[in-house]
Amino acid sequence: MFEEADPDLLPEGLSDRLPPLAAEALRVTRAMNDVLAGHGFDPVQPPMVEFERSLASRMAGTKRNRMVRFVDPASLRTLALRSDMTVQVGRIAATSLKDAARPLRLSYAGQVLFLKGNGLEPERERLQVGAEIIGNDTVAAASESVSLAIEALKAAGARDISVDFTLPDLVDTLAASSLPLPEAAVPAVRRELDAKDAGSLVAAGGEAYLPLLYATGPFATAIEKLAALDAGDAVASRIEGLKEIAAHIDGAARLTLDPTERHGFEYQSWFGFTIYASGVRGALGRGGTYRITSEGGHDEVATGFSLYPDPLIARGAGSAKIERLFLPLGHDRDAALRLRTIGWQTVAALDASDDARALGCTHVLDGKEPRAL
Repeated sequence: MFEEADPDLLPEGLSDRLPPLAAEALRVTRAMNDVLAGHGFDPVQPPMVEFERSLASRMAGTKRNRMVRFVDPASLRTLALRSDMTVQVGRIAATSLKDAARPLRLSYAGQVLFLKGNGLEPERERLQVGAEIIGNDTVAAASESVSLAIEALKAAGARDISVDFTLPDLVDTLAASSLPLPEAAVPAVRRELDAKDAGSLVAAGGEAYLPLLYATGPFATAIEKLAALDAGDAVASRIEGLKEIAAHIDGAARLTLDPTERHGFEYQSWFGFTIYASGVRGALGRGGTYRITSEGGHDEVATGFSLYPDPLIARGAGSAKIERLFLPLGHDRDAALRLRTIGWQTVAALDASDDARALGCTHVLDGKEPRAL
């Protein structure tokens, strides 16, 4: 017999955002959205819940076991709470906006929910902000996506940003051309390269892939190590693409390369990147090129990124100086309106017992002007 839980407890991995965290979350989201809008990305707002089939089948590699699922009492079909808004943007592009001009630039911001957290990230609910370029997966689109992700994070307060490039389909490309592998061996070679385990890589039949383990580190040196591999024209074109993207960023962030990194790149194709910032635990986002699959079997290429700014929000909460103005009973309303238009926050007294300092105010309206408390 289970004891009845405290009705005020929240489920594991979920929490309230209280002041000043909630205010910082709004500020960060607004700053990022302003950057995306400034670059011509139109916002979309998909629903929190969709049919599981739609969320799970739109992009290769989407994981059903990360979704919270339940049966819809109306349709008796399985529904799921979104764990990734990118998939929903893909659905919108393939259906409601299928006839819109390409490249189609869409942005989004909202909460996503996971079935469970993990040891490093126990939170099950996260804020996701992102942008997608639908109908283009060229070097130009990849360059725009990386630069835009950097700019959005800087606007939100991130500093000393670094970007790690990867080539998610590198093993598949090599296995089909210059470094052939039996089809059955490809998953194991991918796995051991991702784990950076040289012994297991050789045991899996990937001895020829050992040099890839050392083509990592600062971009300028790692890209030359990758280029030194005689891996055929397919990889040469990817190397040139990475160099063009790096040149486009032009010092806006530190660049590194890990060409066989696969963690977090379940559906990306030829290019992927992970983005970090100083003083923030873990990655702040990922992006790259991918394909959107429609029910009719038509695939469309796309490029984009998703940012998860919760660590930035936690770090910045309460750091901004807020000047809050107390409005006593009978105050000058025109003066209060004028001060709000230039950025003051005002708190109006509701009765004579209201205490300005207890309500977090730093100033009181004295006639027509603020007076420091």
